[in-house]
Amino acid sequence: MARPEKIRLGEILVQQGLLSAEQLNLALQEQQRSGRKLGRVFVESGFVTEAQISQALARQLQIPFIDLKHFNAAPDTVRKLPEAQARRFRALVLEDRGDAFLVGMADPTDLFAYDEIARLLRKEIMLAVVSESYVLQIIDRTYRRTEEITNLVQELGQDLGEGTIDFAQLGVGANVEDAPVVRLLQTIFEDAVQVRASDIHIEPQESKLQIRFRIDGVLHLQTEADSRIATALVLRLKLMSGLDISEKRLPQDGRFAIKVRQQPVDVRISSMPTQYGESVVMRLLIQNAGEFSLDKLGMPPDMLARFRTLIHRPSGMVLVTGPTGSGKTTTLYAALSELNSLSSKILTVEDPVEYRLPGINQVQVNEKIELDFSRVLRSALRQDPDIVLVGEMRDQETAQIGLRAAMTGHLVLSTLHTNDAVSSPVRLIDMGAPRYMVAMSLLAVVAQRLVRLICESCSQPYSPQPFERQWLKLELGDSVDQQVYARGQGCSHCNGTGYQGRVGVYEMLEMNLELTEAANHHDPNHFVKIARQQMAGNTMRKHAVDLVLAKRTTVAEAMRISNQFEE
Repeated sequence: MARPEKIRLGEILVQQGLLSAEQLNLALQEQQRSGRKLGRVFVESGFVTEAQISQALARQLQIPFIDLKHFNAAPDTVRKLPEAQARRFRALVLEDRGDAFLVGMADPTDLFAYDEIARLLRKEIMLAVVSESYVLQIIDRTYRRTEEITNLVQELGQDLGEGTIDFAQLGVGANVEDAPVVRLLQTIFEDAVQVRASDIHIEPQESKLQIRFRIDGVLHLQTEADSRIATALVLRLKLMSGLDISEKRLPQDGRFAIKVRQQPVDVRISSMPTQYGESVVMRLLIQNAGEFSLDKLGMPPDMLARFRTLIHRPSGMVLVTGPTGSGKTTTLYAALSELNSLSSKILTVEDPVEYRLPGINQVQVNEKIELDFSRVLRSALRQDPDIVLVGEMRDQETAQIGLRAAMTGHLVLSTLHTNDAVSSPVRLIDMGAPRYMVAMSLLAVVAQRLVRLICESCSQPYSPQPFERQWLKLELGDSVDQQVYARGQGCSHCNGTGYQGRVGVYEMLEMNLELTEAANHHDPNHFVKIARQQMAGNTMRKHAVDLVLAKRTTVAEAMRISNQFEE
């Protein structure tokens, strides 16, 4: 194929009617001011989409546009171009056609990139246009650090040898960045962030060390290593998080901050003595407050509108409930992001502080110095806040202080560990909170779970199993067989799982006059009965089935999360 010519992107978009001359001038001024690429300025200004730019380039250059969302690129083919160049030039080797490579480029007019790629591949190049964001996603998935991690594990094992090691000196000293244990950990963190892992598990077994990542709520094996390196890894992590390196018999918790690919990541670490050594679990919290938005949660539109109205009330309590890992913190932070303004003082009491939000006063609970929830909360109310977030309603005292604050002109947001929305007010009363306080203070309870989404790149029609059809009948009745269902068959985009990403499934119980009176009733079953009548048709099961019918999740996923709250 002939070497492409240099062309002006702005002029092409104007010629093809995608951009006005005025928009082009505005974008050129912004480009001069910020130094960003012109295409990026067009997209971020909302003038055109990334796909429109790619398709316009393809038409101008008379080469194909390939939608990577539905293109199953073979990892071995993609890796024919080294990662550094693939990232730098935003390019992917998509197919090996024998006498030529099909190469997708976000900017096929980059002549230097074309020459460099041709030199590296040493074969004829056929060009296609691809969207930059999908290129970066595929690079992240394909150029995994697995091989590098395996090599570093072996190097660390050889370093430790058979002799005795002075662990106090391991990973400290002049060449700390070059120590195999430090490079191994850095590489593990990089790989985990690339594949959007939420947790890293380092688990010593009898004859090996197992390292696993939790991705979209499911654990995946990253690597297995010589069990001898477990002590070195745990010790280095303890040094990083300021834990007691001499204490191996008791569980310890800590945290540290690192930078992974220019992104600040907070790491929460928990060590636990097990039969074959200390097991370590690390929760990765990527500090990007811009991601907290109520619109991105996946709440049904009518519920979202009601929830928005409730959190803008001047006083009262809103509870978010669900098991660990069901996204409660994300929902609360999304609410705080919306409420955060110069005219409101927001104070949070958390254990631990998971994400740092600018303009908000966040307090970390510390049981060691008796700085518990109730003590912080009592002092917090003397700080004249408008909005208070309490990490969790753990005990009677915390619940009572929170409810009292809600009665005296504060908006209180908190979480509770219950299965569904209906049982939450009853749980507060069981904890010792007076009935009248619960009835007067509580505005609403949101219960939630997370379901995995079907991978859009390999979604295909699916016929439910008899037991799945039976379960669907509870919600859909006889219309089960008239619906179309889907599931992912597994591809390079989703690592063969058929799922990519997660979304929330919600139900909301809003306290009205009838429910307020029922909460004051001496028999909790009376409240539950009325609450269930009010929730009819708006349960988590209904929301999960709606997602199945929209072909966004599978019947199996909807059943899995339904079993969690129907136990």
